[in-house]
Amino acid sequence: MNSKKILIIDDEPDILWLTSLMLGKAGYEILTADSGRDVFEIIQNQKPDLLLIDLILPVIYGNWLCKQIKSSEEFKHIPIILFTAYHDIMTAEKAKSLGADGFITKPFEAKELIAKIDNILSESAAL
Repeated sequence: MNSKKILIIDDEPDILWLTSLMLGKAGYEILTADSGRDVFEIIQNQKPDLLLIDLILPVIYGNWLCKQIKSSEEFKHIPIILFTAYHDIMTAEKAKSLGADGFITKPFEAKELIAKIDNILSESAAL
């Protein structure tokens, strides 16, 4: 079993539920948020090991959230994977320029997402 904690931020209930189910079955402890509004409070209180953030969120966009987290001395060490339904290379490059540690497009296979998370978490543990 995996004891790593992942915070999933997505405003689509079906995506939030399905992703939580996939990652929960892989042994991760799951936290969820349906907007970026309370993310800093959740990070502060729950100390997730990785954030999975949808790019398109109501009010606070995922790209802004990623940039703010990565520019914060307190939270910049937390790996971030951005995910979105947009399937173009410019989006992946933009995610990297925002400081994201990974990028994945929806829909995704559970194996693909879990492999990416495992890889990023093992890289961050080696630092």
